[in-house]
Amino acid sequence: MKIVHYQTPTELACCYALMRELRFKLKDEAAFVAQAQRQQLQGYRLAGIEQGGKPVALAGYRLLENFIHGRFCYIDDLVTCTSTRSLGLGAALLHGLAQQAREQGCGRIVLDTALSNQRAQQFYQRVGYHALGLHFYRDLAEGENS
Repeated sequence: MKIVHYQTPTELACCYALMRELRFKLKDEAAFVAQAQRQQLQGYRLAGIEQGGKPVALAGYRLLENFIHGRFCYIDDLVTCTSTRSLGLGAALLHGLAQQAREQGCGRIVLDTALSNQRAQQFYQRVGYHALGLHFYRDLAEGENS
């Protein structure tokens, strides 16, 4: 399966409906495109697999480097269209990105999923990913004493 990259505002706009299946907080197409463009300035890339000229699987990712993983590919977003789930598109997209990441000198792909998302955890394990740790965060709007 061929992996397509979406870069221009028009190409990004074609991805809005599918990305909204994963990111429910997205309000509208224009806001999605604007945020994707801001993220592109930080190294964000959006790739997908198409059927009939329309994206049916998407992965937002970045090529990064840190002391934990060395040079690695971080998957921000992974979504497959509801109507095409279980056809192997998500696995094919991850496999294709792994090949591209290796070509860019990456030694690992890293992603996060919610502790409550057992279906995603099972999928990632089925396609060769391993749990490494917990991901912690803190909302800064809560203040220091929260």
